[in-house]
Amino acid sequence: MSENKLICIVDDDASVRDSLSLVLGLKGYDCRTYESAESFLSSLPNRPACIILDLKMTGMSGLELQIRLLSLKVPVQIIFLTAFADVQVMREAFLGNAVDFLEKPFVLEQLLESINRSLHNLSATTETIQHNQKLNLLTPREKEVFDVLALGKSHREIGELLKISPRTVEVHKGRVLEKLGIKTLADILRIAIKT
Repeated sequence: MSENKLICIVDDDASVRDSLSLVLGLKGYDCRTYESAESFLSSLPNRPACIILDLKMTGMSGLELQIRLLSLKVPVQIIFLTAFADVQVMREAFLGNAVDFLEKPFVLEQLLESINRSLHNLSATTETIQHNQKLNLLTPREKEVFDVLALGKSHREIGELLKISPRTVEVHKGRVLEKLGIKTLADILRIAIKT
């Protein structure tokens, strides 16, 4: 279960890193700590992660790391945790898709709520990426059939629309289901809605 709960704590204050790692570890999270933005960048996690990020650190700041991670398209959700908050900095953080911006000292329950929101967002993002990768496996004709199936059209209607026989529609539908690793029209609709 903890494999889906990776928390990366990036803070130049060792006591903050250690206490957060201990508390969150006891809550079942897989925690990794980093003393700087640079050390985090040098060993990026190999799976989606929630980052608890200090704003002001020696070297690269938390906002600079956030911008860098966005440019690298690393699948992370960021919670800023800082003693130095002002409206302009908060605004920049939220414009960079930060999940939350908490001030030190923080309330543990508030942090846990932010972490849960982050992990939920990561799960949804990961699922969408996986669906998009599978959709890219479809041929142009299979993609057309997928799109029209998602509109709720019958095989006959799809055939008329795409100028192919209903039997050919069935063949393409079978390939779509196989390539996407799904079994039903409901699965097609679910993927179409999420992508």
